[in-house]
Amino acid sequence: MRRVVVLAASSLAVLVLAGVALSLSGDEAPQAARSAQAAPAPGDPLTPDEVRRATEIATGGSREHLAAGRSELLYVERDDDKATQDSRRAQAYIYDYSADSLIVRTVDLGEGKVVEESAGKGVQPPPSPREALRAGELLLADPKLGRAVRQAYAAAAGKALRSVADLGIHGLIYTERSGPCATHRCVRLFVRLPGGKFLDTSRIVIDLSAGQVRTLEW
Repeated sequence: MRRVVVLAASSLAVLVLAGVALSLSGDEAPQAARSAQAAPAPGDPLTPDEVRRATEIATGGSREHLAAGRSELLYVERDDDKATQDSRRAQAYIYDYSADSLIVRTVDLGEGKVVEESAGKGVQPPPSPREALRAGELLLADPKLGRAVRQAYAAAAGKALRSVADLGIHGLIYTERSGPCATHRCVRLFVRLPGGKFLDTSRIVIDLSAGQVRTLEW
């Protein structure tokens, strides 16, 4: 009988140890082991953490301008240069409103630094969500147009407009052959009200470089 009890206890210990091993291989496994398994390959899309790191590195010397609204981080994407496929690199696109220039900084995530930078005029990527909101703020700040937007919103929603965040806003880049928007960063807005109705903003252009609202003449 004693031998049977010892065997039973040994079997129980094996089961307990097996259960511990199973639990460690799941959600409670060491963080380092899970990170190693999830490490992205050179051709994989950027992870959220890599986008955050690339943003911090690329904007390290521009944070004062970014905070003051003199420049804007548009977006961060993976560097698809075939010559760099063995490393993890990202490209950060920053627009400098004061110079009306697009700055592209290439970040080597392994080295943790900017390895290449270029700047050029006349290139206008799509507006970032922050730029669309900024354009909406300028629209609301306009005495005449802002009042019209607030009245339209109140009629559609049955309540007062609290901020530009209450509006459904989508921005598109606007360029022209001559005039301010030939060189400035200008945006046209699509403004959606509660209930699905859109405001008629076809003649309104927001000049982000000058911080002005323009009305086009047909």
